[in-house]
Amino acid sequence: MNDSKSSLTHEHSFLGSSHDENARRTRSVVALTFIMMVGEIVAGYVTGSMALLADGFHMATHAGALGIAVLAYGYAKRNTANRAYSFGTGKVGELAGFASALILALVSLGIAIESALRLIRPTNVEFGQATVIAAVGLLVNIVSAFMLSNGGGHHHHDHPHRGHDHHGHGHSADNNLRSAYVHVLADALTSILAIAALLAGRYLGWVWLDPVMGIVGSIVIARWAWTLMRDTAAVLLDKTDEHVADEIREILSSYRDTEIADLHVWQIGPEARAAIVSVRTRSDVSVQTIRDRLRPVHEVLHLTVEAAH
Repeated sequence: MNDSKSSLTHEHSFLGSSHDENARRTRSVVALTFIMMVGEIVAGYVTGSMALLADGFHMATHAGALGIAVLAYGYAKRNTANRAYSFGTGKVGELAGFASALILALVSLGIAIESALRLIRPTNVEFGQATVIAAVGLLVNIVSAFMLSNGGGHHHHDHPHRGHDHHGHGHSADNNLRSAYVHVLADALTSILAIAALLAGRYLGWVWLDPVMGIVGSIVIARWAWTLMRDTAAVLLDKTDEHVADEIREILSSYRDTEIADLHVWQIGPEARAAIVSVRTRSDVSVQTIRDRLRPVHEVLHLTVEAAH
């Protein structure tokens, strides 16, 4: 007996509750980043400053990554009712987050290579001008981080499911917002390290510190990219949500008339899970009874129950 509801009878909208708000925040940050990017590139051409041009094009990579996040929010929203997507568009943000993590990894690699070359062949640095550029960049990133900070995307860098409430009030990060936040943090980190290195170079003569800080920054950014890639890939590959699966097992094992034959639980949106529960049970226990027993598991928004007597 199978109780898989027809897609014609219910919606498959599994976007996060803060989807629209997070999209608005990200659009604002993209606008700010784009303005800063254009300003630096124009100023670089006018003044002939390579430092300004380099930072401007570096900002362009972040603007592109943030732009991916904005496009993902829009696409997910526009296609929530598109029946071509069996489980809705709740994972579009994960796809964008994964792409964004790849860009972040390439940025970190580029910084590491450039820093290593400068360590081998030191170049003249306009310390005063470069410090001002880095300070302005840091200010923009602090404002951007503040704009994104209340969206909930930055609390789960390593353990997105930690803090799960057994009674069904678990939460997950919006990895699309998180990817935008990590890009802003990465930019802020490079600005802070650059300011420290430039001040040391200007007042202590430690010219070597600038490329060394670049290498340190690239390692930290690479780690952020890896954790974001790992977490988004897990969702894209339908990795089992063990916390919710354990809750289902615990509830059903408390009934002697029911035995789990097969169980699949996976994420279909920032706050939504789907589950397929196959059970062996007595003939007087209906599929609806099983569904009622699992009602406390609030994360599961798409439940399919199969029962064999």
